[in-house]
Amino acid sequence: MEALIAAVQVHTSLRRLLAGDLEHFLGRRLNPEIAFDAEALDGCGAEAVSRVAGALRGAGLRVSFHGPFVDLAVGSSDPAVRAVAARRFEQLLALVPLFRPVTLVAHAGYDWRRHEYFRPVWMEHSVRFWSQLAARLAPFGCRLVLENVFERGPEEMAELLARLAADGVGLCLDVGHAAAFGEEPPAGWVERLGRFVGELHLHDNGGRRDEHLPVGRGRIEFGPLLARLWAMHRKPPLMTLEIHRRGDLEESLTGLARVLPRPL
Repeated sequence: MEALIAAVQVHTSLRRLLAGDLEHFLGRRLNPEIAFDAEALDGCGAEAVSRVAGALRGAGLRVSFHGPFVDLAVGSSDPAVRAVAARRFEQLLALVPLFRPVTLVAHAGYDWRRHEYFRPVWMEHSVRFWSQLAARLAPFGCRLVLENVFERGPEEMAELLARLAADGVGLCLDVGHAAAFGEEPPAGWVERLGRFVGELHLHDNGGRRDEHLPVGRGRIEFGPLLARLWAMHRKPPLMTLEIHRRGDLEESLTGLARVLPRPL
């Protein structure tokens, strides 16, 4: 199990690390994927944040970031809305030299119910924003990966990823979101966009709601997905166990160990 723990990221947040998760992650040697929301970006003091970053760095743990997303729309046709999103990511960029994350996960943010009627405008603004962000992350060895949430299927992200491929931007395939919100099963996402996958968010559900259950507790068939992705890539994509309760970690690790195509 130690090899598996060393291979994966485990979801947490900056506020949770400051409230006690840091000791848990250091004690178990868990690699954190740190989520940042507006409250953390505005309210966490520089000294406390530096302490967390220094402790993780000193322990030799691998860090990944999950960017802010609530009500942010980088593809909006409204420049004032785009400015809010830009401000939040500027705040996050200031923390990259401290933590040196290997990836930054951000929501691509396409929702056909809101954006379909001005999709070309949404696309142009999105490509410009993500391209510029990726260029600013690259000197720190950090790769930008865009996550699916409410997209109905892989075609709704295919053009965006193709246009950003030259910038090194990849896909964070959230298998749970594809199962809960998509109209195409997760296997279809792998076949269409598997070459872009740079990270996986692994959590389970019953196919109707975004429950963030441990791997193996729901109905998602992870084994064939992982086997297909492993066959596509020389090196397996980064895997993040995106569980929201500390008590679900052991079950998720055990569930993942059962469905891996080969031991890590």
